[in-house]
Amino acid sequence: MSRPLDEVFTATRAAGRAALIGYLPAGFPTPQESVELITAMVHAGVDIIEVGLPYSDPLMDGPAIQEAVDLALKAGTTTDVVLDTVAQVTAAGATAVVMSYWNPIERYGVERFAARLADAGGVGVIAPDLTPEEAGPWIAATTGRGLDRVFLVAPSSTDTRITTVCSVTSGFVYAASTMGVTGARSEVSSAAPALVARTRRLTSLPIAVGLGVSTGAQAHEVAAYADGVIVGSAFVRRILDAVDHASALARVGDLAAELAVGVTR
Repeated sequence: MSRPLDEVFTATRAAGRAALIGYLPAGFPTPQESVELITAMVHAGVDIIEVGLPYSDPLMDGPAIQEAVDLALKAGTTTDVVLDTVAQVTAAGATAVVMSYWNPIERYGVERFAARLADAGGVGVIAPDLTPEEAGPWIAATTGRGLDRVFLVAPSSTDTRITTVCSVTSGFVYAASTMGVTGARSEVSSAAPALVARTRRLTSLPIAVGLGVSTGAQAHEVAAYADGVIVGSAFVRRILDAVDHASALARVGDLAAELAVGVTR
């Protein structure tokens, strides 16, 4: 069953490493295959899984994730399918959070979504386009269900803004290391260490870095200064380039194992 996020970060810190956080959209390439792929990622070393909620207008996502989300939607993935995916991967031992734009949660019903996610065993939600100023109902709903709320900071965030974001965040702070859409990159943004250092002065929460990590070497670089390393597009690309499901399982497992070694400090 899922462990609370603070327990995961406490354990990884004690082990002398950063937490490895992997992202995959639910329903990609199909609902059942996504459950199997996420389970393979967890068994190969991913500590926390971000289960993506496919959305028809993913403005912050790069080409790989947009393609994956489109396939998931064509496969009939709904919010209920996402929550069922959380339940299945949690039963298989994953610590799962949902990554979703705000519109699908709002349409589903804020209280209803929080209740269903908690019942499924999920431990939190990352809502990248929700601002603290507009999050009142969500803060109340997640607090009532014991769910963590993960908000984002970026290189453009002022110290005042970071303080505001951290005041409503729980679980961990998501530090977006680059300005722009998601996607694997040949090197991690040089802005990431400075952003983490500024954020660390303003909160005691764990800080995880996302956007751009795709190799074990990059994961090792980020683990030197961050509490968590987030990898999404690289996993998606391994699946998109696979010849079949068996190959996809092997490819995501291999990447997870490489990254799990990389996050050791």
